[in-house]
Amino acid sequence: MHRVAVLVFDGVHSFDLSMPIQVFTTAHSLDKEPGAFFGPPLYDVRVCGEGRDLSITGVGGHEMYRCTPPYRLADAIDVDTIVVVGVTSDREPPAEVIDLLQEAHRRGVRIASISSGGARVMAEAGLLDGRRTATHWSRAHVLAERYPQITVDTDVLYIDHGDVLSSAGAASGIDLCLHMIRQDFGAAVAADVARHMVVPPQRDGGQAPYIAHPEPVDDHGSLEPTMRWLRERLGEPMVLADIAAYAGMSSRTLNRKFKEQTGATPLQWLVRQRVHHAQELLETTDLSIETIATHCGFGTSAAMRQHFAKHIKTSPMACRRTFRPESCR
Repeated sequence: MHRVAVLVFDGVHSFDLSMPIQVFTTAHSLDKEPGAFFGPPLYDVRVCGEGRDLSITGVGGHEMYRCTPPYRLADAIDVDTIVVVGVTSDREPPAEVIDLLQEAHRRGVRIASISSGGARVMAEAGLLDGRRTATHWSRAHVLAERYPQITVDTDVLYIDHGDVLSSAGAASGIDLCLHMIRQDFGAAVAADVARHMVVPPQRDGGQAPYIAHPEPVDDHGSLEPTMRWLRERLGEPMVLADIAAYAGMSSRTLNRKFKEQTGATPLQWLVRQRVHHAQELLETTDLSIETIATHCGFGTSAAMRQHFAKHIKTSPMACRRTFRPESCR
């Protein structure tokens, strides 16, 4: 079982603390008994900290409640993943947390930050030196001024350096956690978690963290109907003119709106959807790789291999071998 430690100390944000706990504890094996709601859990999640009655805050740093963590900080040193949550800007992260992160990083523990507060803690530990880091747009200038050795990027949802990961804050932390689940147990498990949490199964790290214009409450002006139409036709040949015709706008306007709402062009977004769907089929069906390539609109297995290598840095065969449940092999 993969072990996750979520660090808590005075001043951490309530949403940042509860969100990774919720996401990781929702992840269960797809191998389950007939009629069972969940299979066995895939993560052992520990909330680790020092002291009693630690202050947990809401927006603006106002105390919401107090928490006594069930695990000590020392219990986080031998885990597989540490999640560093946000802390209010008027508080400095405890020295023992900095020491823990530095030692855990030396040991090869994967470390992820949630929001600008989490990124600040990791920056204090020196884990972001010389790297790009995602953070919340409202605090980016503060982080950049305080830590000039870091390249702050507000145009992405999350960034994965392998050993160190960061997110843009707020709901993008959910995307980052789903990304880690996808790495650990595959796209099908991550999609199952997303379904239970009623959130999008995949928003790529390079996607823009917010929509440039407020999205309407109905479908007028929203790209969701077009995206739904494309998802239902992943196996069909598709060019930009086809998508623009369905959306009822020019190709130029369609490109602009897609970039505003997803951070990608329509065809780039379509390829990502095809890759994600192919991942799920590889993990959950016995279909041949060639059949999946055709079903998902790649045409040939060679073309699908190229897109897998570009987008998820692996091959279809490796994806199937790594993440297919034992009962399906």
